[in-house]
Amino acid sequence: MKNLVYILAIFVFTGCSSYYQRNIEVQRMISSGNLQEAEKKLEGDKRIQKDRNRLLYLFNMGFINHLQQDYSKSNEFFNEADLLIEDYKKSYGAEVLALISNPEVKPYKPEDFESVMVHYYKSLNYLLLGQYESSIVEAKRMNLILNQLNDKYKDHKNRYQADAFAHILMGLSYEASRDFNNAFIAYRNAYNIYQGEHGYFEISAPEQLKSDLLRTAYIIGFQNDLAFYEREFGREYEPRNTENGELVFLWHNGMGPIKDEVSFNFIAIPGQAGYVIFENEELGISFPFYIGDDKQKRDDLLALRVVRVAFPKYLARPTYYNDAHLVVNGQKLPLEKVENINDIAFKTLKDRFLREMGVSLLRLGLKKATEIKLAQENAALGAAATITNAITEKADTRNWHTLPHSIYYQRAPLKDGDNVIGLRMQNVNKGEDKAGFTVQSKPGLQFLPYYSLEHLPAAPWDDASSVRVEKK
Repeated sequence: MKNLVYILAIFVFTGCSSYYQRNIEVQRMISSGNLQEAEKKLEGDKRIQKDRNRLLYLFNMGFINHLQQDYSKSNEFFNEADLLIEDYKKSYGAEVLALISNPEVKPYKPEDFESVMVHYYKSLNYLLLGQYESSIVEAKRMNLILNQLNDKYKDHKNRYQADAFAHILMGLSYEASRDFNNAFIAYRNAYNIYQGEHGYFEISAPEQLKSDLLRTAYIIGFQNDLAFYEREFGREYEPRNTENGELVFLWHNGMGPIKDEVSFNFIAIPGQAGYVIFENEELGISFPFYIGDDKQKRDDLLALRVVRVAFPKYLARPTYYNDAHLVVNGQKLPLEKVENINDIAFKTLKDRFLREMGVSLLRLGLKKATEIKLAQENAALGAAATITNAITEKADTRNWHTLPHSIYYQRAPLKDGDNVIGLRMQNVNKGEDKAGFTVQSKPGLQFLPYYSLEHLPAAPWDDASSVRVEKK
């Protein structure tokens, strides 16, 4: 009983708060740009460095060091995270414990897009270090990871099956290494994904991507492809002077969603041939459980009538900036959206809902079976089990909090010498915020990532578009 009281105390004090709420201080430090303080806070937090949370620690440390422009150290953290994901093996002890408590006792298993974004940051770090071959490898792995993940799903119905931006990144990496043939292929693959049957998360093919397709087709002498895309885009290719090099600007706007939890009630109803069915009419779904000839267990489960299942849900953190453009040598260049991580996150979670709800119900069924058995043997223990199960029925609300909401890009030709780059960002209050950079010209491509970490308060996705508050 003492152990039970101890477990109850833990969940009473920690069970009601989400992972984000328990780590809000670090998130605020990062959002406000106090990166060294955030790094110290993470390094001193033994809880987040435990095996079950270490992957999240590595994600955040990799991101913080990337922002501090220590790209080699950033990749050390992301490389360890990559190995941890690759070597991910289920801990059967944790699995059993999760069945009678909640999924947060297990080592964190990343969402599909989180596994992909590890390779995005590795690729970007290598680009900034001038290691183009390594950048190509990591950009390729973004889609290889997706292929491997989707092959494990029987229905293969995930919306997130290919990453268009990964192909753009691959094309840029090839161009940086002067491999225009493979750059053309990568850009073509990206365009095909944007133009696919279901589109690419409501993002149209960027105009810059179309220009890249035309230019690389022209450079490698693919006249038929050039003519095809000129007809496709309704414009003729016009060469421009890039002898002083080009800047590729990557704008990471806002912060991605955070996880909370939502509960669903299922009604236990009798099925045929030894089955008990848990049904939710509102969702229009049901899950059969085979009980066999055990009439007592069947009667006990049916006596429960309503059971509550907790499942993770996302809360969007709406962007503070709605749009942005560059001003380069007197030319206004719009930043174009190429990746919407917020949208991908919500649709990825929706895709896995049905696959995992059955597991959640099985977990709850085992809890309830234990509860009933204890109540039959000892009323006090049964009551304690009922309280424990109510408290520990909790969704896994862990996720990678420092991902951007969305990513935009643009290419700008440079003049000889110093180039003053102006960034103009339109905020939700219809004002304009500015940032400036100076870039020295040199042949080839240069890469400049910029992060707007400001965001609005978290809200359910459907309500996110209506949230308008002053910038903190």
